[in-house]
Amino acid sequence: MKKFFLILGIVPLFLNAQNQSSFEKDKKIIQGFFNEALTQKTAYEDLRYLCKKIGHRLSGSEGAAKAVQWTSKRLKEHGADEVWLQEVMVPNWKRGTKEIARIIGGKNLTICALGNSVGTPFEGITAEVIEVHRLTQLDSLGRDKIQGKIVFYNRPMDPTFINTFHAYGGCVDQRSQGASEASKYGAKGVIVRSMTLSLDNFPHTGSVNYQPNIPQIPAAAISTLDANYLSEQLKKNLKLQIFWKQECKMMPDTLSHNVIAEIKGSEFPNEIILVGGHLDSWDKGEGAHDDGAGCVQAMEVIYLFKKLGIQPKRTIRCVLFMNEENGMKGALKYEEEATKNGEKHIACIESDRGGFTPKGFQIEGGYSKEEIIRKWYKLLEPFDLYKIIEGYGGVDISPFRKHKDVLLIGLEPDSQRYFDYHHADTDVFEAVHPRELELGSASLATLVYLLSEYGISLR
Repeated sequence: MKKFFLILGIVPLFLNAQNQSSFEKDKKIIQGFFNEALTQKTAYEDLRYLCKKIGHRLSGSEGAAKAVQWTSKRLKEHGADEVWLQEVMVPNWKRGTKEIARIIGGKNLTICALGNSVGTPFEGITAEVIEVHRLTQLDSLGRDKIQGKIVFYNRPMDPTFINTFHAYGGCVDQRSQGASEASKYGAKGVIVRSMTLSLDNFPHTGSVNYQPNIPQIPAAAISTLDANYLSEQLKKNLKLQIFWKQECKMMPDTLSHNVIAEIKGSEFPNEIILVGGHLDSWDKGEGAHDDGAGCVQAMEVIYLFKKLGIQPKRTIRCVLFMNEENGMKGALKYEEEATKNGEKHIACIESDRGGFTPKGFQIEGGYSKEEIIRKWYKLLEPFDLYKIIEGYGGVDISPFRKHKDVLLIGLEPDSQRYFDYHHADTDVFEAVHPRELELGSASLATLVYLLSEYGISLR
């Protein structure tokens, strides 16, 4: 309720800050963004090509290279003033042949290797399984009970969280840290319950992060249905064994690129508003929601400004980052170069939560920064962009946290279905609704326009 009254309280600030003619002009431009996006569906058709003609875009893969070339070409077609590629060295992880797992004397299990994982020995692993729910359980079990076994992390996402990203954050440590923690006690490998609230037979991949100076052991995700099944079987047989084989491996780093396009500002060209997503995806599915949606939405911001003939006062820069999923090398490279070149970014906006119905924006930095966006509530509210809260901007813009004068903003769509698709074979073009996707494009264009027109001061 406190937030509600704060929102209502800022409407007079807006009316005092701009005269009625400016308000009507802004309202007309914003309506134009939504009309164009919802009728022409440019982002949706771009996403169709990205998913169906190129497919998955794992860093270092042929698909990633094709996506770099196609998106740079497409941004030129959208009318960007300038388009260029920024070189970046990225990890080059290969999944190899399809993973195999089965209970000895029982059924096959549906698994997939976690990204960056090492493979099993060529002959595979046959070992007993020990189930845990938290990393801290390893300490109490000790080496005597863990050594030579496969640790099965089976902590589900908490369904009581309304925002599913909070549920994800509550259990992702077992995927990212679980292998190294189990390795300390002599485990042969780890199998992790997929990070999804759905009960299905689709394993969800994602990065495993190995700690230095700790032996690297293989790590895989298991589908939620098979996680439940394995857990039930372990209750009946504490000596249950599984056979498991995966052939993934890390190759030497390879050259890739961030894709960058911009429209120069007419009055303050040295003040940059970044809008972007990450071009890479896992090799499961087509990377439609994660993060093809965010990329084509950012690209459509360029299209909408050019199509509607809107000249921004500040420079708008679309950045498609490479290697968010398993290294963040593109994000780190971009910020490094921006700092070295003395570029002034006033705001960085990221779309990386799927192509679902937008609800508003999350802003990093506390109430004072929220207030900067809240002053436009009267323009945002008619498009259901009512949720403006302190929160999280995004992975690829996070290197800009060190720049205290830069707004970090994340587009926040409805989160309920995102983890049905996240890092799984189900993340395909058909899972994206055109209207929901295009609402996101227009929402990004709206915020970019207001930031370009009025900057980030409270004047």
